[in-house]
Amino acid sequence: MVLIWTQFGVKHKNVKCKVRVMHGEEGWSSEEVHEDPEVPSPPPSPPCLDHYAILGVPSDSNEEEIRRAYKRLALRYHPDKNSEADAEEKFKQIAQAYEVLNDPEKRSLYDQQGLTKGGVSSTGNKADPAHSGSKADAHAWRVFFNFEFDSDEDLFNPFVKNPLPHLGRHHGNKGHRSGGEAEVHDIQVSLEDILSGVTKRVKVTRLRQTDKNTLQPEERVFDVEVKKGWKEGTKITFPGEGHQVPGHAPSDLAFVVKEKKHAHFRRDGSNIVYQATITLREALCGCTINVPTLDGQMKPIPCNDVIKPGSVRRLIGEGLPRAKNPTQRGDLLVEFQVMFPDRIPPSSKEIIKHSLGQC
Repeated sequence: MVLIWTQFGVKHKNVKCKVRVMHGEEGWSSEEVHEDPEVPSPPPSPPCLDHYAILGVPSDSNEEEIRRAYKRLALRYHPDKNSEADAEEKFKQIAQAYEVLNDPEKRSLYDQQGLTKGGVSSTGNKADPAHSGSKADAHAWRVFFNFEFDSDEDLFNPFVKNPLPHLGRHHGNKGHRSGGEAEVHDIQVSLEDILSGVTKRVKVTRLRQTDKNTLQPEERVFDVEVKKGWKEGTKITFPGEGHQVPGHAPSDLAFVVKEKKHAHFRRDGSNIVYQATITLREALCGCTINVPTLDGQMKPIPCNDVIKPGSVRRLIGEGLPRAKNPTQRGDLLVEFQVMFPDRIPPSSKEIIKHSLGQC
């Protein structure tokens, strides 16, 4: 009788085949007839990181929802705020998840490959266990530990100590890897400034990288030119002059035109509007009013006809320059507001009735 069985090695997963032959009643003899070569164990699969689960948001979340989730979790697990043993590791995962999901290109790649092929690293490549602490994470970590935060607001104030929330975002086709979205400042201008054009000198404090790869505040004065006729909301951008994150190019610096409230006028495109208040007698009997202009003159407007509430008179070419053609100007519109008396004496009523009997 011949019996065959297999013996499985534990350490190397190799397979041995042995045969024992039975010779009548003399007992068993054994003979090893074959041994397969050792087969190496396959490498472990890379970890699959669900960035959406890490931030606690659904896969169809928009940018603002992702930003809010990141802010909330980063504040909760920041090592300066959380003494739990795993806070540091969770914080790194949160930062990496935000960096991927907050960048449209990285997020698109992650949605296509991330959950099916072992995750996507913060640089946009498939995850590699050797890169679980990517360079971007290391830089972000260094940024946080260069400073102490006085409050939760300071942690997420880009002008104080934390340029991390927009780490690694690209700016269109500018050809550089920026450390964040453009830092935006409002620049206040008057209608007189828009009439003639103006250059504002603005001092800005931004974070800049030192030779030791740390950040420190740096002041610089910028000359911001506001041209004739520019509208509120116009943006003036200085590429690469904003805050800097170690390992990334500086972000852009932008100034947005904001109009100051004027004492006499309001803007309507390239026109300006002046509200003139007259009495009921002036509205009915006629009058001449003096209207101020943006360049400091006074323009008389005779009103001989009856003026109804809301009536408009137009002064041609006394408005603001047109942005596309500054040599042309809009108009100054005069809107009339008629003041009615609270009461009329009985004797005056009879006169008015007699005078207005045919109206």
